[in-house]
Amino acid sequence: MNNRRPSLTELNAFMTIVRHASFRAASDELGVSASTLSHMMRTLEERLGVRLFNRTTRSVAPTEAGTKLFRQLTPVITDLDSILADITTLGSRPSGRLRINTSEAAAMALMAKVIPRFVARYPDVELDLVTEGRFVDIVAEGFDAGVRLGEALPQDMIGIAFGGDSQFIVVASPSYLQEFGTPNVPEDLTRHRCIRFKMPSGKMYRWEFERHDQSLRVDVEGPVTIDNMNLMVEAAAKGLGIAYVLSSIARNAIASGSLVTLLEDWTPPFPGQFLYYPSRRLVPPPLRAFIDIIREVEQVQIQ
Repeated sequence: MNNRRPSLTELNAFMTIVRHASFRAASDELGVSASTLSHMMRTLEERLGVRLFNRTTRSVAPTEAGTKLFRQLTPVITDLDSILADITTLGSRPSGRLRINTSEAAAMALMAKVIPRFVARYPDVELDLVTEGRFVDIVAEGFDAGVRLGEALPQDMIGIAFGGDSQFIVVASPSYLQEFGTPNVPEDLTRHRCIRFKMPSGKMYRWEFERHDQSLRVDVEGPVTIDNMNLMVEAAAKGLGIAYVLSSIARNAIASGSLVTLLEDWTPPFPGQFLYYPSRRLVPPPLRAFIDIIREVEQVQIQ
């Protein structure tokens, strides 16, 4: 094996030939002759001490060694391209498209301060928010980032917290409580009219409670099932039943007196919303700028 390390040009040529399965098509892309590529690959094989291609007059295909080299080089070349693109953008403003998968509640939290500041500062970035609410593989579905509650954050992702802790609360209207009474413990909810929440998966959400070392889930029943927490708050305010929603969504209704909170000692706060993105991937400039805005807003709130 030749001790001289293969050049980036040789490795890039090898990758291009494998992708096209053709020396001629690769030569057209690279702007060199097919004979030059063939000579370059023979040199590369001599340096590595292995045969990389099986060649016939009609086809070219990688050997087992060639296939292994291609698979291992692919993420390296991809990262290198990203690094070079990242460096070239340091002197320019972020631009392009930023796709984020989130829930409606998280999008509203971002809309309060983060998104207006981001849009004003980076007008060349197109922000695409998808608020379908279902858990998705953000990489497989082409998103730059996603938003989830901290307790559901994928372990192989980097998370950036924003908005502080979250809290699910139990709420009802004064008129409902006057007519049907007030539950004193979570188990009492099984005897009440509750507004159920249907998750994007189609499953009914079980109401979760915790106090001291005790935790439990309650399967509730009721006349209304809704897949939107803002509508749940509206339904509860109209006296249709008891709802279990994020405190941030019910804040205004509680402040106006149209809803009151119940079972407060059974609904402690928990880690809130996190923007998350793949840990094995370089951060695109628009996403890095968005993260910077989140941290900037969070720092101001702490002060």
